[in-house]
Amino acid sequence: MAAEEDVEARVAALREEVAQLRQAVVSHAVVDQAIGVVVAVGRVRPEQGWEILLEISQRTNTKLREVAEYVVQGAHCRWLPDEIHQALTAALARARSA
Repeated sequence: MAAEEDVEARVAALREEVAQLRQAVVSHAVVDQAIGVVVAVGRVRPEQGWEILLEISQRTNTKLREVAEYVVQGAHCRWLPDEIHQALTAALARARSA
């Protein structure tokens, strides 16, 4: 019985790990897309796009994945929450002047 419980616990742990990895892959894809948007719109280098997304996340106290989702969606609908928009505008201005 103990061996069966160990197997069930291991299977449950592996299922949780797989779910986390799937979420990480999805999040990574959205962040990569957002970097592309920032690079295209802001005319900055990809490493600057990454830094800009991190800065926005920190300044607005918003998860990086959420910032990325807003930026990608904003590219389609041309709307961002005010706080994200202001942080993006300021970060791009700083990046261009650097």
